[in-house]
Amino acid sequence: MTSSASSVSSSTPASFSPSVDVATSVIAGGMRFDEIVEHPDAAVTAYTYFDHDEATLRRLVQELFGTHWRRVVVGPCIEGAVFEVCFEKAPDIRYSDGYLTVDLGPWHFHLCLGEHKGSTSDELRRMRPVARAAFFERRGKGCGGGRSWGLRLWNGYGEQMTTVFLPNPRVSDDQKLLSTPDWSRLGVYYRLREQFLGEPVPADLEVAASAPLPGVA
Repeated sequence: MTSSASSVSSSTPASFSPSVDVATSVIAGGMRFDEIVEHPDAAVTAYTYFDHDEATLRRLVQELFGTHWRRVVVGPCIEGAVFEVCFEKAPDIRYSDGYLTVDLGPWHFHLCLGEHKGSTSDELRRMRPVARAAFFERRGKGCGGGRSWGLRLWNGYGEQMTTVFLPNPRVSDDQKLLSTPDWSRLGVYYRLREQFLGEPVPADLEVAASAPLPGVA
């Protein structure tokens, strides 16, 4: 079941039309939220969806893996399995038949960002590309203060393709816990929201990160 930010969904986001009815979204602290998901451990994830056309996604991945590669952590993140892949050098970024390849030599990964012809199945050609893209904030308990900020992509089946974790104020770029939060590290998250959502960067990042989420006690 999918809900707008005016209510809280108790399930993970289901497969649904990637278009967002902004009229049902909620603005909180100058930020738009489209869906709030409540997890069994009482943690919540707030999602803000944005355009996922191939041109937009190419600009996004260039920012993530071309500009901010030192500062991101990437990989699928589902219940029971989390891949936390960091980069030790700038990856080679290339495209072929709708697929992005992020290549570091010994290993690489692919993401289907747009139309491709690499299958005899009309359904697979239609369902493989990114069908939904969102910024997210997770609030709960656990390491890193139980907080995380990033982006998530899903295909046409509603399957998660990958998660990209952005710099966390409580965790350093080498994944060490910080004794004192460095709220300036959230600048990457808010600048990307400015670039892809048109939202202004908050004057005070700590205040913005601490603002209550809509519909969450």
